[in-house]
Amino acid sequence: MTPTETKKSSLLGNLTVQILIAMLFGAVLGIYIHNNYDVPFAKEFSDKIKILATVFIRLVQMIISPLVFTTLVVGIAKLGDIKTVGRVGGRALGWFFSASFISLLIGMFWVNLLKPGVGLNLLNVDLTAAAEVTGNTHSFSAINFIEHIIPKSIFEAMSNNEILQIVIFSIFFGLAAASIGSFAKPVINALDKTSHIILKMVNYVMKFAPLGVFGAIAGVFAIKDLNDLVITYVKFFSSFLVGIGSLWIFLLAVGFVFLGKRMKTLLKHIVSPLIIAFGTTSSEAVFPKLTEELERFGIKDKIVSFMLPLGYSFNLDGSMMYMTFASMFIAQAYGIHLDLGTQMTMLLVLMLTSKGIAGVPRASLVVVAATCGMFDIPIEGIALILPIDHFCDMFRSATNVLGNALATSVVGKWEGESEPELSE
Repeated sequence: MTPTETKKSSLLGNLTVQILIAMLFGAVLGIYIHNNYDVPFAKEFSDKIKILATVFIRLVQMIISPLVFTTLVVGIAKLGDIKTVGRVGGRALGWFFSASFISLLIGMFWVNLLKPGVGLNLLNVDLTAAAEVTGNTHSFSAINFIEHIIPKSIFEAMSNNEILQIVIFSIFFGLAAASIGSFAKPVINALDKTSHIILKMVNYVMKFAPLGVFGAIAGVFAIKDLNDLVITYVKFFSSFLVGIGSLWIFLLAVGFVFLGKRMKTLLKHIVSPLIIAFGTTSSEAVFPKLTEELERFGIKDKIVSFMLPLGYSFNLDGSMMYMTFASMFIAQAYGIHLDLGTQMTMLLVLMLTSKGIAGVPRASLVVVAATCGMFDIPIEGIALILPIDHFCDMFRSATNVLGNALATSVVGKWEGESEPELSE
């Protein structure tokens, strides 16, 4: 094989390139089906082709629970004493809440400035489409908020992939193991070896990523009329892109401030997880791959193991920005004026309630619907954003991945646990 052929083979074998090709072919196929076949056939095609995405996401979900548990427990044990765990945890939570607050502010700023909901025509809005989301808000209370955070059974939490509950159990388990000392070493060593086996499984699961992205993209484009969406939602979506773009600029700027030239290297490592999250609208789907890439970037495994599970529960920057943006958009669409004090109260409510919904399907929409109900904004307004929510979810999922990669890298540097990137 010539050097040129070898280079082409290597390029085509690159996961990122494969995913981009899959996105392109998925979009082309979906648009073709939508334009050339009737609605029932397109719907049936969409349901069937999305099975590819379902298979990929379920494969990832299969390994998330054991990966979070083993890596977080090992990470806490390797950190050593409770004082170190408290210091790293304090820095992590400080970063998470600061990033969440700024993300919420960015959403609030742009929705007030651009006013995408003002003058919107509310006729012919399909309210039945929102029933699935608004139906989940009746139980969204302080009691259920606590119940969702604290596990009553680690096995139940693992079977449901309740990341936040697994994190809570793992922290207690890790701290207890660290306090025992050498007596717990055999258990920690066994969990360490288990985590490496699971990470090896990641390589096998990622082989299915292009197929998953292809199925997800083709399924959506087959049933969505892009012309109607663009005409109806151009103001909302363009305003949202301005907001999410501003958040990316902020996150990248912060990254360059703290990481310097290494920020470019970090971006090279996480480009594949970013694209997978974008294509599948699931930041959860790249958790194992992101763990692997951050370790290759040079962040010590004990920091990655500690930070990422926490980040997936507390640091969803893209989702946070969307929550204030969508809530205010619905209020504008119904002509409801909210003064600055009310908006800041809404922001704080979102800040707290969003921390307990990690792993909940369509979590952002559920929180938005619940928040609207608290502030006497019609929760059926969720129907306004449902038709385009999938495309918004693509951007916010990728933003969540960027935010967690950045947080882990910066805390790793603060702790002196960052080193030159590892060789492949």
